[in-house]
Amino acid sequence: MSDPRSVEALIDRLGTGLVPVRRLLPAWLRTAGWLLLVAAFAVVLLMHYGAQPMLRRWAATPDLAWAGIGAVITAVSAAWAAFALGVPGRNAAWAWLPLPGALLWIGASGLGCLRTWIAPGTAIAGAHQSADCLLFIIGFSIPLSALLVVLLRRACPLRPVLTAVLIGLASAAASASLLEICHAFDSAATDLLTHALAVAAVVALNAAMGGRLLSKA
Repeated sequence: MSDPRSVEALIDRLGTGLVPVRRLLPAWLRTAGWLLLVAAFAVVLLMHYGAQPMLRRWAATPDLAWAGIGAVITAVSAAWAAFALGVPGRNAAWAWLPLPGALLWIGASGLGCLRTWIAPGTAIAGAHQSADCLLFIIGFSIPLSALLVVLLRRACPLRPVLTAVLIGLASAAASASLLEICHAFDSAATDLLTHALAVAAVVALNAAMGGRLLSKA
């Protein structure tokens, strides 16, 4: 039979040096913190381009406005879902949270192809302009994704790849929202295809890279 004193000594040794674990902030609050970086980018772009061109486009063609709103909703809900899934024990159903915003974003973007007129203050993007849009979305998605990965590593998500996919979706949607500020091109098939490729690339890269980084947390 074990000596009670040795058991107590073992417990004392195991308890020595333990550091209290800081409780994670609520998912909505961490999402708000990430959105501060998105807002900072938006302020810089608005200072350079102004809001009037975007507002004129939206007033004349509401489908562009709804697409932008859908992208914002997708970014916020995907980031929130990623932070929620970073807490062990959370249901995987959180991954469906961005779906309504994504449907609005995709649906409203597609409506532009049905219009018979060009939105005021815009043109149809050529190959060079479409490439610029692709680089814009990917370029802004890099720091936004990196910050989300850093914030989520401490949470140690049990579904790292799914969480990384949501990180990619949030970052790509936020970048597409920022693009609305300076995007002087109408919704055309080539432009929408470029945006879709950019979003898919960001999500795929996050699933590959972010999943590995989160699994090593």
